[in-house]
Amino acid sequence: MRDNKEPISMVEVQLKNFVEARRPKEEKIREKLDFGYSWDGQTAFLFEIRPQWNDPTNILELPFAKLRFVKSSKLWKLYWMRGSGKWEAYEPKPENVNLQLLLDEIDHDGYGCFFG
Repeated sequence: MRDNKEPISMVEVQLKNFVEARRPKEEKIREKLDFGYSWDGQTAFLFEIRPQWNDPTNILELPFAKLRFVKSSKLWKLYWMRGSGKWEAYEPKPENVNLQLLLDEIDHDGYGCFFG
């Protein structure tokens, strides 16, 4: 977990803004579907937060997008979760130097890889 004294990075601001824009507006709905992210300094996961269908007391975090920063090339790489549970590079735009452009691609979801 990030130390509260550590300044928030631009990456975290972009991830937080993306998630906040997708979150349902009403608190009641958020009990059934919400969105979140994790960031470890190199890899970000975007995920749905929802109760397990057959055990609502078990809250699941279901990843749908992975963004990895490759320091050597200064590129962000975008992946989507296949039905098999394996990550696959997103086509046609699997990498970019600009994280926001990849977040926009996820939001647009022209191929239905992230939100169906």
